[in-house]
Amino acid sequence: MPDRIPRRATLGVAGALLALVAVAAPAAAAAGPPGAVGGPLLSGRGVIVNAPRSVPSLPRVHASAFVIADAGTGQVLAAKDPHGWYRPASTLKVLTAITLIPLLSPDTLVVASTMATSTTPNVVGLLPGHPYRVSALFTALLTISANDAAIALTQAVGSYGQGMALINAEARHLQADDTVAVDPNGLDAPGQHTSAYDLALFARQALGMPAFLKYDETTTGLFQIKRHKVVGLYNQNTLLTSYPGAIGGKIGWTSAAGATYVGMARRHGVTLIVTLLHCPALTEITTAETLLNWGFAADGKLTPVGTLVGPAQPVTAAPPAATPSAAAPPAAGPRPSPTVRALVVRHPVAGPSAAAAAAFSCVAVTLAMLGFVYTRRQRERAIAPSRFRFRRGP
Repeated sequence: MPDRIPRRATLGVAGALLALVAVAAPAAAAAGPPGAVGGPLLSGRGVIVNAPRSVPSLPRVHASAFVIADAGTGQVLAAKDPHGWYRPASTLKVLTAITLIPLLSPDTLVVASTMATSTTPNVVGLLPGHPYRVSALFTALLTISANDAAIALTQAVGSYGQGMALINAEARHLQADDTVAVDPNGLDAPGQHTSAYDLALFARQALGMPAFLKYDETTTGLFQIKRHKVVGLYNQNTLLTSYPGAIGGKIGWTSAAGATYVGMARRHGVTLIVTLLHCPALTEITTAETLLNWGFAADGKLTPVGTLVGPAQPVTAAPPAATPSAAAPPAAGPRPSPTVRALVVRHPVAGPSAAAAAAFSCVAVTLAMLGFVYTRRQRERAIAPSRFRFRRGP
């Protein structure tokens, strides 16, 4: 079983992580109780489909949870336990990528830390103290599922804790209320979970990001570890080469999570998303192909069982009245070096990034959130030993 991120680092950021959940709580509350997001039928835990006899029967697949949805319309065509809580494995890297890609310049150099290089398994093999380009780290993250690259990118926004807070804030922004990220790479960690529905929200957001698709569709490449040493990159998502119309995705696996998967394909102007959680090992691609085939045959011919919700709108405040001092131009100051690991902010001021900064600056909010964490954990039902499933409470 893969080793976990060092306990001290995890505990050190846990309070700040979940403080962001409190800042975003109004948006989450507006979405309704867990299981209702996307429509009341999606609260079901079995197979959910509403197809006429003219549509082929939904195939029986070996997965504890799945969603098949039309990315364009947002319609959920069929699902199984869509809001059940499961370990994400490396499918969590999709959330990490869609959070950090808009925040980091692709040409920024990131110096690998000891925390990043000591992650096990590290996959790409970053060396401590060596600089790596952000674009190369994202390519390694989404092709060979580099766990060390995930840590390095998360730290690149300023600190590991700040990066994790941003990742959780983005989940709240997308109304992915079944997701709690404890690490950025999906390695098993206490309290970390997601759902098939939330993974579909992440995939839909990724489809609107050309940079994500560029990294994610890379089939082969080279990654320079240090001078005169490179390693080969190969995309683990074999759907790209085995399925006509495939445009991206992400595989995941740990012994506890089983096989997990996010896949995306486009045919005749229709783009479908398929997500899978807790599958038998090495079956995720063929299972995804089976569901995608059914989805393309059924799309537009059945009554959807729910919808993929859009992102929550950020709360904006009225601007303060202008004053002479406020109208004065800021004093000139030194410009940062191009190699500084700077945060390139592209979100609006009122978005998740600002919420993260506010949460981090307020220790009182962090401490108050400990009560919230305890309450939320009571809603998690015990993991069934035979399925390794996080089950929701009433």
